[in-house]
Amino acid sequence: VQLQASGGGLVQAGGSLRLSCVASGRTFSSYVMGWFRQAPGKEREFVAAISRLGGNTYYADFVKGRFTISRDNAKNTVLLQMASLKPEDTAVYHCAAGPTLGPLASAYGSWGQGTQVTVSS
Repeated sequence: VQLQASGGGLVQAGGSLRLSCVASGRTFSSYVMGWFRQAPGKEREFVAAISRLGGNTYYADFVKGRFTISRDNAKNTVLLQMASLKPEDTAVYHCAAGPTLGPLASAYGSWGQGTQVTVSS
């Protein structure tokens, strides 16, 4: 599956952004979808994931209550609604597809190119 992320940009602290990831192909609903991020000089880290039909979600502790992941299988799309953004949320955000719900990047076999999110203080 090929993934294309979009929706990043520059926002002030406390603001909101919505990231989108569109997948190609007819098997989108067979994949768990995840979002990861990587800041300059830092390791890639897990942000959120959602099960195939959207019934289960999994969040990193640092985004709980601020970010919401959702998906629309009819549109081959997964969204990441981000609110109460902080400067430390600044990173390139990548969407990923894989077979298993969880935080390990190695479990996701397909990755999008990433979209830059910059939060100013």
